[in-house]
Parts: sequence; structure tokens; C-alpha cells
Amino acid sequence: MLGRAVTAMLYARHPGETEGSLAKRRAGLVSTVALASIARRLDLGPHIRLGRGEVRTRGAEKASILADAVEALIGAAFLSAGSEPAEALVLRLVMPLADDPDSTGAVTDPKTALQELAARRGAAAPAYVVTAEGPEHARVFSAVVEVVPLGRGSGTGTSKKQAEVAAAWQAYRAFSADA
Repeated sequence: MLGRAVTAMLYARHPGETEGSLAKRRAGLVSTVALASIARRLDLGPHIRLGRGEVRTRGAEKASILADAVEALIGAAFLSAGSEPAEALVLRLVMPLADDPDSTGAVTDPKTALQELAARRGAAAPAYVVTAEGPEHARVFSAVVEVVPLGRGSGTGTSKKQAEVAAAWQAYRAFSADA
């Protein structure tokens, strides 16, 4: 449902683009990072029922859990109302990202997009600091990225890479809004 609705929307909005370009846009809009961003915009985290272990490791902030929650909402809309209302929901959720031409690339690769944004603004290269907490089998990584003089971004994930990507995405969105 999600992929089909986004693919149809992108094809209708960008009929002259190459298949590769459309595929890249689609991948960005249906990615875990994009869906987690949508969940954060909707403030879904506090409404997700989690087990004790996930609560302890701040599971309601994890990109993978937030993305799964958005997919569950879309699935629930499909089961309760059918495909047309579910597709309309998908488009309402994804449209803010699709309307921002820079966000598609940023969603696909937030670290590179942040680095390019910093270079365009004459700022320092992004510098990441990653910490971990929790037991070996349930580590939660937290990352802070600093771009002098633009500011900082932060994010969490179940791997160092996920945490850095989440931090880069948050910083990218904040710094893009400032422009």
C-alpha cells in the first residue's frame, strides 16, 4: 500500500524523470528514516505500547519502531476503510517530505545531505559523538552531530549507524528550516 501509493504519486508528479531518479525518490520516501520522521511529526512515540525492555531502552524513540508504527497505521486504515482511504492517508503523511525537493536525497542519505549542506553554508564538516547504554543484547546508541557554527542534532538507534543517521536527519531538517 505505502510503496504503491508513493510510486503512483511520484510518477504523476514527475512524469519526465528517469526511472532511476523516481526509484531514488521513492526509496527515500518509504525509508525507515522517513517513516520515523512522520511518526515524530505525529507524536506517535508516547502512544505505542511496548514491553518493559523496550520502555527501558527508550523504544518509543527508535526509528525502526516508529517506522513500524506508521506502517501499522496505514495497514489499519486499509483494513478498516479500504484501499482508497488508506492511499489518501499515505499521501497526506508523505506529502510534506515529497513537497521538499531536498528532503528526498536527505532522507535517503541524511549524513551526506548534512555534509553537503554544511559545505554550501561554509560551515565545518559534521562531527559525530556516539555513546551506548544498556546490556550487550539490547544496546541503545545515542549520537550527537555538531556542525560549527550551525548547531547540533541528536538521534538514537539500535546501532551506531542508525543513531548517526537519525542525528544527521534531525540536524539537516533544523538547519534547512533556518535557511
